[in-house]
Amino acid sequence: MSEGTRLYTVLGVASCIVVLYLNFGNVHFGPLWQPYMSFVGRNGSQFVVDGKAMYINGWNSYWLMDQSVGEWTRHRTKTILKRGAQMGLNVVRTWAFNDGGYNALQISPGVFDERVFRALDFVIVEARRNGLRLIFSLVNNLNAYGGKEQYVQWAYVAGVDVRSTNDSFFDDPTIRGYYKDYVKKILTRKNSLSGVEYRNEPAIFAWELINEPRCMSDPSGRSLQAWIEEMAKFVKSLDNKHLLTIGLEGFYGQITPDKFEVNPGYWAASLGSDFINNSQVEEIDFASVHAYPDSWIPDVELEDHIKYMSKWATSHIDDGEHTLKKPVLFTEFGLSSHHKGFEPKQRDLLFKFMYDKIYDSARKGGAGAGAMVWQFLVEGMEEYGDHYALVPWQFQSTYTLIMEQSCRLLTLREGELGGNRSLLAACSK
Repeated sequence: MSEGTRLYTVLGVASCIVVLYLNFGNVHFGPLWQPYMSFVGRNGSQFVVDGKAMYINGWNSYWLMDQSVGEWTRHRTKTILKRGAQMGLNVVRTWAFNDGGYNALQISPGVFDERVFRALDFVIVEARRNGLRLIFSLVNNLNAYGGKEQYVQWAYVAGVDVRSTNDSFFDDPTIRGYYKDYVKKILTRKNSLSGVEYRNEPAIFAWELINEPRCMSDPSGRSLQAWIEEMAKFVKSLDNKHLLTIGLEGFYGQITPDKFEVNPGYWAASLGSDFINNSQVEEIDFASVHAYPDSWIPDVELEDHIKYMSKWATSHIDDGEHTLKKPVLFTEFGLSSHHKGFEPKQRDLLFKFMYDKIYDSARKGGAGAGAMVWQFLVEGMEEYGDHYALVPWQFQSTYTLIMEQSCRLLTLREGELGGNRSLLAACSK
């Protein structure tokens, strides 16, 4: 090779690297350039990494993929992941779906936008670079970002005889096929930046079948239970390395009437879900619970909401220890800024209560495996917010609470955060 040819080759490679850096910034190219991570496993009612217990202090930012599509918004993903790691948080839950509509990942059944898929690739690489893990939710029960309504609409347009409710998502064979095809595409995706298939990526903590599933057309729970059993087996047939959860809110259904008194109201038993029966499915590795007492039981004082939260959390942790024999992760919790007389200190009280519940269970080796705030934003994202959203570093008392929980769990975790020198330094102050 001549000197001129060699020079052009070097310049060509350098140009490619510069373009990738400008578009994605600080990306580690290939698995050898990424921080080492082990897969998270389960030992009874505890999460484990390399044989040591792992406890979760995490948060939700559902918007990571969406905001990683454009170069002008990608910095938001980088910022929240970096700041989350600095707070000692270790798991972030986000959407691995956008069905139809703007910036859709799945444009129509089995048709994907590579541009958006590359954004999801970026989320994974950035999370791993910051020592964070991801819970990827695979579809929404709600209509936001498509959800099961979009799947039913696609089937209807294709001439499928669907029911009048979007609960056809759970029992129509065509729609179940759409969902399976989607899941297979996600799990077998080879990351365009790292070259690692998603099902082989340790930065993915777990797959979540569906966000907040409800099947109100069948309050007996049989339809949703059958769907969970089928889809859980399907996911595990493709990927036996990652943990799997459902995405439940945690309501007790008609199969467990002795638990009705724990529900926030009679309506909760008619939603077609059942926390215990659903979570007992063999392929489900841990139970997921949401906690929104102010939304479920409106027009009462904060003290009453915290009392209810105590009953709710205690019941589910006990179920995990004694009935399910699986970890229980509170994958969403928060307090609305629309709460009566809201002040940030009210939110702090609810956060502290939840964090204390988790810590008390964790230090006893119980099933309370962690809690994840809904939801964190960065500055300038008001259109992505709701009345639960916050920019955590704008509220010093809340930020301190989050850090204190990270430090407490660090003393129990004995896992990989022991190597987080910045966190160790912060916790030693």
